[in-house]
Amino acid sequence: MQNKLELPPYAIESVNTALRLLLLFRERDVLRVTDVSTELGVARSTAHRLLVTLAFQGFVQQERNSRSYRAGPALMDLSASPAGLREIREAAHPWMVRLSADLNETVNLLILEGSGARFIDGVECERPVRVSARTGTLLPANATAGGKVMLSTLSPEEVDFLTGGHLSKMTSTTITNPQEFREELDDVKRLGYAINRNESLDGLHAVAVCIFNSRGHAVASLAVSVPADRGGNARLRDLIPSLREAADNIGSRLT
Repeated sequence: MQNKLELPPYAIESVNTALRLLLLFRERDVLRVTDVSTELGVARSTAHRLLVTLAFQGFVQQERNSRSYRAGPALMDLSASPAGLREIREAAHPWMVRLSADLNETVNLLILEGSGARFIDGVECERPVRVSARTGTLLPANATAGGKVMLSTLSPEEVDFLTGGHLSKMTSTTITNPQEFREELDDVKRLGYAINRNESLDGLHAVAVCIFNSRGHAVASLAVSVPADRGGNARLRDLIPSLREAADNIGSRLT
């Protein structure tokens, strides 16, 4: 539980509580009402009202078909390169909506954050069985298609610096051997796309391409995530032309 310091004179208790709640998302990817109640020492009804209010303003968002909350786009706009992040999201979202509708799969937008890949936006498809959007989640870059394709644009020295020589393991198929991962990134760089087969989560496959701005810098990645039972190699490769078209259109709008 967070330490609750004595409030200064004239401070507003409710505002302080809401800010303490937002700070919890530095430590936790997902929070439920019961978590907030426990961590902040408030009633469940109070925790629920706080989350609903923050969700209304976009600082948190409730997962679809779930009682859990993640960091929302408004909070993420404040957390990293505010102007650039907002520009990327605003340029990408309409194309993500179109791409998700065309492919009938879930589309995610990611950026590199240290050795991790941060999901900064997502659009879910309407299929009953689908991959959930993971907006707000930070995963090891080496375990995601979006992370790998961005790492492939860096030099080996830059990759080693970011990862500190350590590759995090998410599943039994995550590549954690440094030499194997360097070879994987070489293939990704040559092909121009990266694939994730059960590497971040068993039963999830994904394919991703980079988004390059008008100066040719890789600023984000665009990924399509599919359940493994309909995401074989042929299916993933079929998604690449549409992904590239969307990424090119997004990048052309970024300075």
